[in-house]
Amino acid sequence: MGEWERVFRQHRPLPPHPQRGRARPPPRSAAFRCVLKHLHGAALCQGAEYQLRLSLFDATYHHFFGRTWRSSWRAASPAPPRSARAAFNEVVYFHTSLNHPGIAAVVEVVMRAGKGAGGSQHLSCGFGIIPLFHGGSEVTDPATEDRALKLYHGTPRALLHPRFQDPVEKNKYMTVMEKSHLQYGLKSHQPLEAIFHLLPENLLISGLQTVPGLLPARGDTSDCLQKPRLMKTVTCYLERLFIQLYPSLEEFEEELLDLLNSDRLLQANTAPDGEEVVVRERRLHVGVHNGLRFVQAPQVAVLVPGAELSPGRCQGVPSSRARDAGQALVLRSRIQLSEMVPHPAFRVCFQLEYVFCSTGRGGGKALSGSARSEAADMRSVRWAVWSPVPGTGDTDVILPLRGGARRGPCQTLVYRTPPSSRQGKHVESGTVQFHVSTDSEEHLVTAAEILCKDRDESKKPPTPSLRVPAPRRTPVSPRGPGLSVSQLVASPRSTGQTLQDATQDGGITHLEADLGSPDTEPCASDQLQALPFTPLQLPMAAVGLQACSSHVSLSRAALARLHAAGFPDILDCNQEPVEISEPVELGNFNLRLEEADPLQGNEIVLQFLAFGRDAQGGVEGLWPRTVFLTFQFYRFPPVTTPRLQLVSMEGGLATELAVPAQLLVRVNEDGTLTKPPGLQLKYMVDPAFLRPGEQRWFLRYLAEHSLQIDVWDGDSLLHFGSAAIKLEPLLRQGQLAVRTYHELEVATTEYEPDGTVLGREALRHGALRPLGVRVAVRGHLHLCLANIGHPCEEIPGQLPSHSCIVTAPDSTVTTPGGRGCSLSTPGGRRTAWARRLVDVDNELEAALRSRRPEGWPKQRAWDLQVIDSYRDHIKGESIYQMLSQAITATRTVHAVLGTAEFFEFALRNPYSVQHTVTIEVDHPELSVILDPREWRHFKELTKSVTPVEEDMFHLREDLKPQVYLRPSETVHIPFKYQTFSADPAVVAAQGPDGLGTGAKDKAHSFGKSGAKQTKLIQVSFQVSRGKPIALLRVKVEPQPHVVDQTFRFYHPELTFLKKTIRLPAWHTLPGTPVGVPGGQPEMFVRCSDPDIICETKSLGPGEPQDIFLKVAGGPSPQIKKFFVAIYTDAWLAAPVQIWQFYLHSLQRLDVACTAGQLTRLSLLLRGTAAPRRVRAFTSHPQELEVDPNGAFLLPANGIQDLYIGVRPRRAGSKFIYLNLVDVESHQLVSSWLLCLSCRQPLISKAFEISLPAGGGKGCNKRITYTNPYPSPRLYFLCTNRPDLLQFREDSFEVAGGEVYTIGLRFAPSQTVGEEEILIHINDHEDKNEETFSVKVLYQ
Repeated sequence: MGEWERVFRQHRPLPPHPQRGRARPPPRSAAFRCVLKHLHGAALCQGAEYQLRLSLFDATYHHFFGRTWRSSWRAASPAPPRSARAAFNEVVYFHTSLNHPGIAAVVEVVMRAGKGAGGSQHLSCGFGIIPLFHGGSEVTDPATEDRALKLYHGTPRALLHPRFQDPVEKNKYMTVMEKSHLQYGLKSHQPLEAIFHLLPENLLISGLQTVPGLLPARGDTSDCLQKPRLMKTVTCYLERLFIQLYPSLEEFEEELLDLLNSDRLLQANTAPDGEEVVVRERRLHVGVHNGLRFVQAPQVAVLVPGAELSPGRCQGVPSSRARDAGQALVLRSRIQLSEMVPHPAFRVCFQLEYVFCSTGRGGGKALSGSARSEAADMRSVRWAVWSPVPGTGDTDVILPLRGGARRGPCQTLVYRTPPSSRQGKHVESGTVQFHVSTDSEEHLVTAAEILCKDRDESKKPPTPSLRVPAPRRTPVSPRGPGLSVSQLVASPRSTGQTLQDATQDGGITHLEADLGSPDTEPCASDQLQALPFTPLQLPMAAVGLQACSSHVSLSRAALARLHAAGFPDILDCNQEPVEISEPVELGNFNLRLEEADPLQGNEIVLQFLAFGRDAQGGVEGLWPRTVFLTFQFYRFPPVTTPRLQLVSMEGGLATELAVPAQLLVRVNEDGTLTKPPGLQLKYMVDPAFLRPGEQRWFLRYLAEHSLQIDVWDGDSLLHFGSAAIKLEPLLRQGQLAVRTYHELEVATTEYEPDGTVLGREALRHGALRPLGVRVAVRGHLHLCLANIGHPCEEIPGQLPSHSCIVTAPDSTVTTPGGRGCSLSTPGGRRTAWARRLVDVDNELEAALRSRRPEGWPKQRAWDLQVIDSYRDHIKGESIYQMLSQAITATRTVHAVLGTAEFFEFALRNPYSVQHTVTIEVDHPELSVILDPREWRHFKELTKSVTPVEEDMFHLREDLKPQVYLRPSETVHIPFKYQTFSADPAVVAAQGPDGLGTGAKDKAHSFGKSGAKQTKLIQVSFQVSRGKPIALLRVKVEPQPHVVDQTFRFYHPELTFLKKTIRLPAWHTLPGTPVGVPGGQPEMFVRCSDPDIICETKSLGPGEPQDIFLKVAGGPSPQIKKFFVAIYTDAWLAAPVQIWQFYLHSLQRLDVACTAGQLTRLSLLLRGTAAPRRVRAFTSHPQELEVDPNGAFLLPANGIQDLYIGVRPRRAGSKFIYLNLVDVESHQLVSSWLLCLSCRQPLISKAFEISLPAGGGKGCNKRITYTNPYPSPRLYFLCTNRPDLLQFREDSFEVAGGEVYTIGLRFAPSQTVGEEEILIHINDHEDKNEETFSVKVLYQ
């Protein structure tokens, strides 16, 4: 027996569970190093011999895989107090890509006891479980010290019991061995990644064994896997290769086709139908195997019969056998094997594979197009291995081919001709001949030494091997073997006797299985290893607007002013005005009272009244002349109101503030103002249009959510601020109608620029903390909320919940829709109205009118002839439609972004024989639930009582699920529809009443979806040969979704926005379940845009979680909108919140400046296709000046300069926004983001004064300034706090060397604290001459 056969036969692996890792490509394998040190326990017998056995176990499927690794026998020695100890100190290495929390290593303790007649028996003394991955599917944290593994009584075979639960601590049948443990260490071992191509996945191997292809360990240590070193490779070339099959190629293929055709008829249980099986292609797989696995994925080459080559002598065939050249399979190119190693366990493996396809009845020609690719079938017929001879160079090699039920390296069933075949003694005969050459002079000279070393190591306890699915890799053939046309089509169907699954890295992988994918595993010596890195980007706090109680109690004077302003009254269903109610305490609502209300129709009215400046924060920025509002209520489409002009009125609507508010008046297209003032919008939420049970959802939305309103400057198109209001006052609580008055704070939220924590502070616990968010109140929005009840005929909220089970229709064939109107008579018979053919078919009507002869007899004969031909033409299609309708069931799904819609389909086998049914779905958003845990989770949510089956489905190579049905059996197939894409048709749906210009606008009800929004998905349940036994038609009607929070980011164009947002505490999210076991749950996120990277990161147990976003910005002034759904369950059933994000792409301009000093620069404006009157607006007019300041003409396709001057008030980084707006059409032409990097000026003098806080008249002070120049100079004064300091005069002129007294007036402050006020003295060019610092203490 050769060295390769010895290594190959000693490894009989047990693969992982078939369902493990099929749903998605497995991730990169993780390497481990496990040290089993000593066994300590009171239950050990002194003097007895013990052995440790290590196996891999899948707790999810109760499945052991691989082979058990066994340590050497060690005797137990006494150890105080009253216990024994057995020392092992053995190291085990392995790697796995099954990174699931259910994957663990099981350690079994075995004792060797005496037996009668001098024998011995092995007894299991206990076992322990070593977890490899924690809940996040990440490697368990390596321990700095040894761990003590607690042991359980019994044998690890108890883990296969059906009552075994994961985790073990919850199983009452598992008992711990007291005062006994195993000391071990487990950690990651990155050096093992360099030999992944030599070591199969999930192979447990001792550090004392040698892997073929590795050099022996250096020094005193005998552990060659601690720091593995690869042997030098030798490149081999195989050319002039051809294969001979006996008795001849023609007779061999003829008998093979007869057997395959007989097998096809036997499986289909049919008589000969005229179809045949023909050879489509012949392939040869060539790869290097080290006894454990293929070093690289085998190369695939196409063989051609010699008879199909050019006449004469075939290239590569010896002249002595030229007469048989037509019966040989010839390879016309050369194969390069660069992974060969001078080791006796390395061999070159050959596998001959045939590709077959079925032919139709028309002359024996193969099917074409997609039908041919579906009918393709691959079979392995022969294989061979070749071991290079030491010390030889270029030579010719002849190898015998093997076949039959002999175990081969390709792990496939190989064809073997029956003994009764005409081949007789040539059952497994055949040869492969080729010429081998090498480009190296080092020809296996060390083979004897390595073989001797391996034989010495073989005396030690062997280590089993196994091979499991690994990531697919595309085999690369540097030279020669090319791809045929069939290798560019889809992968053919699997029949159980084809090559192993394409996902197995250790076997042969077809090139067409992953064509075009680069090799993701380069050579270990050429790949850089990433160092552990902790991201230093500070997370941004997800601070929403505080929607506190904004209910205002109006005085009689305020009510009089409100009435005098002329706002329209809000009328109830009896056409009576609804009075403004008194404030009530939030949180005291009764949900049962709302559900029992007979007025289930809710007319929601939003009446926007006035907008006023804030007395404290309204100093910065220009007060807008016009505004418009944007918001989204419930699942209605987003609303953008028309421009509203701010009109002052005597007395205003001020309540508690000293600044009166201005009325909101709608502006017409011609610039005139409409009457009455205010803007009133209505939403009609009628339960007749809501889904069953959605009335409760709507009521909880009003009780728990807030409405966020964005206020925009109507002229500059800059975001002015946002406000939030609790919707709980809209709950009527049994009243006919309610109306409340609110005054909301409009605040602007500015996020600080991204920063990093440097040095050791970044690694300190708690260093990553949310950034502060600067919120400044800029104004107050006055509005009224009202809810008017309306009676309804039906109350869907009281109907029974919608069934989650879809049943297949009966076998009664009905008339297709559109062909007639069916009726049901009292006797139960079904009738149909007769209709003229021309009324139901436009195609027939057009045919009758074309070329119609003259004369009644000729016309009638012509019509009858056309109708007869038309019937023959559509007969087949009509019969197919009627038969399909008889087995078609329809399910309507109301899809909401991020919410999974679950239902089950009752599939019945109508035949009296068993069938394997393949489920085909034509849309990726509808899927079959394959995981029983996910299935069980959705059944608990929907309160479904149908049974759940474990391992119900089998996945084909094309990932289509299959289910086995017994005769006349009915099973329930679970389906889940879930979409994460925002449907633009839903966004463009109709909005509320009040936005149109007509006077007869009516309120639009939620739930009416247009026909263009509906999406149809077809599900087919097929048996053999694609025959459908049932059809499911899923009708998807998208619905708008709720937006819980809105974020706006302004970022430079054509760059990536990277943000880390800290999630709030899970119990503060509306809709989160109460009493979640296990403490704080893990959160999951999904984004509506697949091109955006969105993932959640956890800093550890008990630590907050962050959302990481990476968004590619577009050109300016593009605005990208997307949504992020946040979940607290791993199966993503329903989001607890949906966040809306806006990314405004702006042109970036970096400015370096000094605080208090004017910096001038210019911007280049480019005209559009038409001339426009434009004007530049800025978000900080006190710090940014523009020239020209007013409106100007931007010529078409022209270029013009815009001059700007920047004078920042504070040092540090700051963003200023600049918009160029068309003043006629109010469109945004261009937008800039000015990134200021401002430094602090040099302080020449410092002062300190104390002032009383809480009001007063302020304080007057004086300071002196001396002109240092000999000539007169003109100076200008400015300050960073104009709200706290005013100058007697903003400029002064002083002679050379003279002293000037500057008058200061300090305004009073309402709060106690300390403020630093800077006084900048600038020259005539606005350059800073000196800066004084005044520290003001308000006491």
